[in-house]
Amino acid sequence: MSNRSPFSLESKVIVVTGATGVLGKHFCMAIAEAGGKVVVMGRNKDRAEACVAQIESIGGEAMPLLADAMDEAQLLKARDEVLERFGTIDGLVNAAGGNIPGATISPDQNLFDTKIEDTKKAVDLNLFGTVIPTFVFGRVIAEKGRGSIVNISSLSAHRPITRVMGYTMAKTAIEGFTKWMSVELAQRYGDGVRVNAISPGVFLTEQNRTLLTNPDGSFTDRANKFINGTPYGRLGNPEELKGTLVYLLSDASAFVNGTSILVDGGFNTYCGV
Repeated sequence: MSNRSPFSLESKVIVVTGATGVLGKHFCMAIAEAGGKVVVMGRNKDRAEACVAQIESIGGEAMPLLADAMDEAQLLKARDEVLERFGTIDGLVNAAGGNIPGATISPDQNLFDTKIEDTKKAVDLNLFGTVIPTFVFGRVIAEKGRGSIVNISSLSAHRPITRVMGYTMAKTAIEGFTKWMSVELAQRYGDGVRVNAISPGVFLTEQNRTLLTNPDGSFTDRANKFINGTPYGRLGNPEELKGTLVYLLSDASAFVNGTSILVDGGFNTYCGV
């Protein structure tokens, strides 16, 4: 009888898209700390290699891969490289995404002057930057009949958040895609294949830094509204996403499918009183 924890990712090969971002890097480290082999995929070569080096420094195993999450040809090539190196794929974390500056609507901007092309870019990046990798890497998981796909949704898919229309539309669509794909894969490939999502609350990253902090590092009024609307009275720390991610990738969540877990310090629950 094995004494291995059901939360262990030992011997599992996990692909992380958007791995060179702030949250993506923490996801990679979480997988490595749980014993998994990490495919660090992103568009920034230096960051990808630095992440791999950090994983190797703690005794983990990882490989860097440069690929655009919206380029199917690049992803197919990347999939072949993963299979050549590790022989299989056991999990996928769709962390590629973020907001597009032109798709952010400022308070003093006329709502109807919004750049629709930038909004489309935000939807493409977040939605199809999740859908395409799922079809490329998820095929390996499905055909072996076992594995876990974790999409990254957002608090904005559960509560309307001002200014980020395109991002909100895309993340709401990811919620639907997660549910739809979870049913289709389970019915077609069995109960060993799972698709779930994490919906982070507000975490300070490079992409939202200008919305949440002033040039002197102090919080903006917007950031303070998030903080005041959170029972914990603070923003999230990327470290606090690790446990949920490992849970969803591990065998500990074997009967969890088609759900989205909010990690938001209670923001979505709090009515303000």
